Amino acid sequence: MVKKIIEELSYLEKKVLLTLKDMEAAAPEEIQEKGRFKELVGVMNASSWLKSKKLVEISEHLTAYYNLAKKQFATRDLPERRALRILKKKRGAASIMDFQRSSKLKNKEVPIAIGWLKRKGWATISKEKGETIFHITDEGKGAVDEKGKDEKLIELLAKGWTSENECNMEAMRMLLSRQDIVRTKDVIKREIKLTDLGKEVLQRGIELKEEVAQLTPRLIQTGKWREVELRKYDIQTFAPSIYGGKVHPLTDLTEQIKEIFLEMGFMEISGNYIQSCFWNMDALFIPQDHPARELQDTFYLSRPEKIDLVDKELVEKIKRIHEYGGDTTSDGWHYEWNVEEAKKAILRTHTTESTIRYLSQHPEPPVKVFSIGRIFRNEATDATHLAELHQIEGIVMEKNANLKMLIGILKEFYKRMGFEKIHFRPGYFPYTEPSIEGDVLFEGKWLELAAAGIFRPEVTAPFGVKCPVLAWGLGLERLAMLKLGLDDIRKLYTNDIEWLRTAKI
Repeated sequence: MVKKIIEELSYLEKKVLLTLKDMEAAAPEEIQEKGRFKELVGVMNASSWLKSKKLVEISEHLTAYYNLAKKQFATRDLPERRALRILKKKRGAASIMDFQRSSKLKNKEVPIAIGWLKRKGWATISKEKGETIFHITDEGKGAVDEKGKDEKLIELLAKGWTSENECNMEAMRMLLSRQDIVRTKDVIKREIKLTDLGKEVLQRGIELKEEVAQLTPRLIQTGKWREVELRKYDIQTFAPSIYGGKVHPLTDLTEQIKEIFLEMGFMEISGNYIQSCFWNMDALFIPQDHPARELQDTFYLSRPEKIDLVDKELVEKIKRIHEYGGDTTSDGWHYEWNVEEAKKAILRTHTTESTIRYLSQHPEPPVKVFSIGRIFRNEATDATHLAELHQIEGIVMEKNANLKMLIGILKEFYKRMGFEKIHFRPGYFPYTEPSIEGDVLFEGKWLELAAAGIFRPEVTAPFGVKCPVLAWGLGLERLAMLKLGLDDIRKLYTNDIEWLRTAKI
């Protein structure tokens, strides 16, 4: 057996083995230098073949390295640090207007500073005479003159690329949750090591000799075939895989979902990415002071800055619903509704705007529609979050529709998607009551996938809809992560050719 292995070794494979003879284990770069290989790729190719023949082992260690995305972060304090100084200057209490008027903070940095003041426990928030006031905490006072672990990490990263072994990873996770502060790269370190079989082959003796893999007419005519070594072929060795063209796995999953809904009797609808706050939020009974409207969650546009609301009668109905419940039994939200706020142009934060528009045009039952569309959230991108993603949404409007019917529809959908076990628990959403959340059992864990409920009368009444409306939504990318076995949502949108070739569809 060993003799046969030696006979089938290529020139480069022999060269790698001989180079490893005195080293036993080494990095590819060390083998290239000591063995005087022209290219590193030659070392790696030969080593891969040796591994398949069980003559060497190749181990890989992945190390993450981090650096600042922009140098300015090393010279300028974080927004919450500047906001903390404003609080100190204002003797421990400041309003949002104080932050906005200060030269220390740009307007777009104010929401960021507020969010991190709360997250770090540096300030508390209260309402005083209709104004939002921030009060410095004891923890905030202690942090005024002492930099936090995330700020110390920024100082370290300012020196250059830093490995994960040198970083405070708790602080790193804080920085990675923010936008555009840290950039990352993964460095793979490989080690090639002789196996016992590889050592035995070397003990038997290997001779480096010019070899020929193909007998050509020239070799025969010149007689040079007598001087070279003809390499033996191994018909059992592995061959390179061949991959044909195919659709992207996410596209394939989308088409599968569409087919399921169509088979269940639904019709597909769609909408525009740019919407007014009126259709995206106000028509869904989301109050104008709801946190979802803040800059942390929503992309507001500058061109167009506002979108005119043509149907004045509908606008008046929505206004009355928000302020005191309109013609419903609801009390509304008890505030003065602002039409200018409703006109603001945004990138839609959900596809429910398409649903509610469709209902406004089709107020009579039956209605069974679904949509799969792109939505936008002003969130930091990480392993489980994207700023741009897709939402799957559906509604059923029938005379006797109820919660039991909604649960049955969702169970049937998930069963067809391959999830046999799903349970539901109470939830809360501004525009449905009752509201539920659905979890599926995947690899022994219950994972949240669906948000659902029955549209509140405050949502349907302005459009003359008198029958119950069952509604649900779920994220396409989160579903894709489960179906494709991914632990990082960003993988769906990176140009990883190996994953794209091997991913199942």
